[in-house]
Formats: sequence, C-alpha cells, structure tokens
Amino acid sequence: MASERVGEVPFFDLSRQHAELGRSLTDPVQELLLSGDCVLGPSVGKLEQAVAAHSGTAFAVGLSSGTDALLAVLMSLGVGPGDEVVTTPFTFAATAQAIARLGAVPVFADIDPRTLNLDPESAEAACGPRTRAILAVHLFGLLAEVERLSEICAARGIHLVEDAAQAFGASRSGRAAGSWGIAGCHSFYPTKVLGAAGDAGAACTSDPSLADRIRRIRVHGTDASGTHGVLGGNFRLDSLQARILLSKLPGLDARLAARRRNAREYLEALAGSGLELPAEDPRGVRVWSQFCVRHPRRDALRAHLREQGVGTAVYYPRPLHREPCFAGSRVPAGGLPAADAAAREILALPVFPELRDDERERTIEAVLSFPGGEP
Repeated sequence: MASERVGEVPFFDLSRQHAELGRSLTDPVQELLLSGDCVLGPSVGKLEQAVAAHSGTAFAVGLSSGTDALLAVLMSLGVGPGDEVVTTPFTFAATAQAIARLGAVPVFADIDPRTLNLDPESAEAACGPRTRAILAVHLFGLLAEVERLSEICAARGIHLVEDAAQAFGASRSGRAAGSWGIAGCHSFYPTKVLGAAGDAGAACTSDPSLADRIRRIRVHGTDASGTHGVLGGNFRLDSLQARILLSKLPGLDARLAARRRNAREYLEALAGSGLELPAEDPRGVRVWSQFCVRHPRRDALRAHLREQGVGTAVYYPRPLHREPCFAGSRVPAGGLPAADAAAREILALPVFPELRDDERERTIEAVLSFPGGEP
C-alpha cells in the first residue's frame, strides 16, 4: 500500500535553495544595490572570470540569457541568410530559433536514442555545401559526442558550437562543457544547475577575436570609440544577476553532488522497473540537470504520479521539426524517428538538489506502484 500522502513532492523548488543561502545571498545583493552598479559593472567582470575558469576557456562574456548567448555567438560567426546550421530537433526551441532569427536554415539531424543527444553520423549526413556550423546540445546535463562532432567539423572546415545551457559543470574526457567548440553557450535561468534570479547567460571561448566580437554585439555593435561597426543588440548582463550568481558559485559543487546522489538512488531503485533509465557517461561527469526516464505509456505514468502527489515535467512534448515556426527547416528524407519516439516517451522526475530523502523515496515508491509498469 502506498504511504499516506503528506503534502506534495515538487518537481522543482528554488525557494529552498534561497532559504538555505540566507544572508550570504541577500547581503551582497543589498550591497550591490547601494553601490549603484547596475549593468556590465565590476560584478559582471568578476562573474566572467569565474565562469571562464570553471569552463576551462580563456574568455567568458556575460549576456542577458542563454538564448542571447546563442544568438550573439552565431552573429559573431557571421551566420546569416543562405547559411545552414545542423542541430538537434530534441531540445528547447531557443536552440533552433537562434539560427532561424538570423535568416539561416536549421537543418535537423536525428538523435541517439540512448543518450538523446545529437547523433554524429546523422549530423554528418545532414551537412551540405551551405553548412556553416554544427550546433550541438548537451541535453539534460550529458555532453554530446563532442570528439566525433569535432572531427566532422574539422574535416569540413565548419564550426562546432555548444549549447551548454543544461550542462554547466559537466565534462567529458577532462574537458568542460563549452570548451570543445569555437564557443559554448551557458544559461543561468533560475531552474538551471547554476541559476540566477531571472534571465542571465554567458558565451565562453578561447578565441580572442570572437570574444571581442561578442562583447561588441552585446552593446549594439559598439566599439570602444562608440562606433557602431556591426549590427548588434541589447544583450547586456545585469549586475544584479551577476552578483547573485557569484553568491551561488561557492556552493555549486555541493549542489551538483546532491543531484548526483538523487540520480544514483533513482538508477539503483528503478532498475528492472520497466522504465528505460537515462544514460551515464563513463568518459565524463554528468550534472543531472534533469532525470528523464522513458516509458511507452508516458502520459499514463505521469497521471499516476500526479495522483500520488509527485510533480513531473515533459521535456519535450514535440520535437522541433514538428513545431509550426520551423516549417522552413530541413529534415532528412527518412524523417527523425528517434526524436519522434523520445518526445512520446520522456518524463522527468524531481532531481533538484534540495529534494528531501523522503520525497525521493516517495517518488520511487510511486513509480514502482504504477499499474502495469512493464511495457
């Protein structure tokens, strides 16, 4: 018999983290507000240094969001009308929208059904004479096959750009997410493993000229003399968000360890449950930004967990090649069957670091009590 329900198990609860941080979070914010540091001030510079060090790159440029990081990087690389960028259809819409907003064409390749990341062989087949870059996403905190993707890009003379929005702190073969390609794009949206109190992001690179172009683009294309030499945008990072992120960085390793602990307990307890469990990376460190299981009766499982008081989320209900805004994208003749199947079957369980042990156990119990758990 299921245990008595005492409250709900949240899918995510940022208020717990903020309560634990207490004055170590609020005192620096108050100090910042009294200083008059508002936009691109000293706090942003300190954050950029910390993010670059954490990412193993020479430079980090603070930006207004992860979406704007993608946009600024592609703009800085000269991607525009007539160009194509190969990417995954199984991710948040911002990835492909950054391509389409520049007049370029998103070319969708299929995913590896085990890792859910961009399949390198499908990506290589999708490349053509107009391909300028491969935009790989490190989905759910697991790095894509960056070694193989790097080889493909080098052989074709195109760029590898990393969407590391869900993978800050992850690594592969000793190299951090965002350090493999020409640039890596991070999001610090509040629900990320390192989250601000609003929108924030960063682009990381070891190419000094690219870093300089991104800095110019974030302030409407202005250089030090005030000349608008290129088209840009208002992609500036607020000092307030930078200061909050600086306050949270010291505790990041502990929060990532808590995510790994939750994931490990799920992997052990749900083995043999009839669910397909997420992949680990024997060559790297996964940060478990989400813990996503697969089941052919996903919607029934989600309804069951809701009845048991367990919060869940669906990432993503429709692959991007089926979204109306990407009607002009290019898709292989055989379609994208692995992405379509994943969209029907994926369900995310609570894995955030402040999840209590009893809530995790209750989630496991609820999953195991799903009628007809075997496919």
